[in-house]
Amino acid sequence: MTTYDIALIGFGGVNRTLAELIATRGEDLRKQLGFGLRVVAITDLRLGSLVQDEGIDLAMALGLGTGSETFAEHGGSAEPDNERVIRSCTADIICEATFTNPDDGEPAVSHVQWALESGKSVCTTNKGPVALRGTELTELAERNGVHFEFEGAVMSGTPVIRLAKKMFAGLKLNGFEGILNGTSNYVLGRMEAGLAFHEAISEAQQLGYAEANPAADIEGYDVQLKVLILANELLGARIQLADVQRQGISSLTLEDIREAAREGLRWKLVGSAERKPDGTVTAAVGPVALPLDHGLAGISGATNAVSFSTDLLGPVTVSGPGAGRMETAYALLSDIIAMHAKQNRVAAHV
Repeated sequence: MTTYDIALIGFGGVNRTLAELIATRGEDLRKQLGFGLRVVAITDLRLGSLVQDEGIDLAMALGLGTGSETFAEHGGSAEPDNERVIRSCTADIICEATFTNPDDGEPAVSHVQWALESGKSVCTTNKGPVALRGTELTELAERNGVHFEFEGAVMSGTPVIRLAKKMFAGLKLNGFEGILNGTSNYVLGRMEAGLAFHEAISEAQQLGYAEANPAADIEGYDVQLKVLILANELLGARIQLADVQRQGISSLTLEDIREAAREGLRWKLVGSAERKPDGTVTAAVGPVALPLDHGLAGISGATNAVSFSTDLLGPVTVSGPGAGRMETAYALLSDIIAMHAKQNRVAAHV
């Protein structure tokens, strides 16, 4: 049975959870999926790097993180040295789960590029490389006969990209609108319940929904990247980040929320794209007061949803969890499953 060697670039919540799944459910996954997974390399800003071709002791690796101990005490290095590890390790698949940089996508763009150039497939949850360099990196993967998968970059474990590509065959997608950020959605819901904006932000931070600096979520930067990914991947838009107009929710007041409620409306931060009659695609992010019977109006809390406009079925809505360590780790696993299926199809035609 096939066993894929994988390297984890970044050992924070997502890749750590993936390692936990492999450690605790590895045999069950092998039986269910028809392939095994073995971690042969890990890099992390704090822990350093560890490469072991025979497989890393995941119990040991998962036990690190609370003290000052690094991989240097276990045959590795206290420095991550990502390029050397990515290019030279024996991994078949690189799982990239570092932080998103909305400006230029680095260092994740380089991580993906180094891997693809080295003949290794990549799955990533990082929005930066996909939104800013997705077409280029996909073409690089094709030239090198490997795969570049990124389902978790938009709705975490909810497979919206793969679902639309596979299940909407025969349909023409004319556009979409979605709630793509759980933090802003939670804040708007709490404001509807009567909390002031700053109080709702504070509560979201206490619950772990919002970062110490919530600007990426509240001001629409996170959704802007996700809209760009969906527009380019599903509508073939070939647009840039600057083409996606952006407005956040910080200007909305409690009175705005109350007035909308009196009129039978509910404010949501909506990311959308639309194909025009001439074939061009326009895209935007901004607060919209939706009628209560709108398909997105009832989406609450940290749940995400996208409503696709199709020519034959009309609106088709997909909803599910848009955040969470386990959900995002599953997105990486689903990417590996997709790679395995592609490999099998190729083998069947040889």
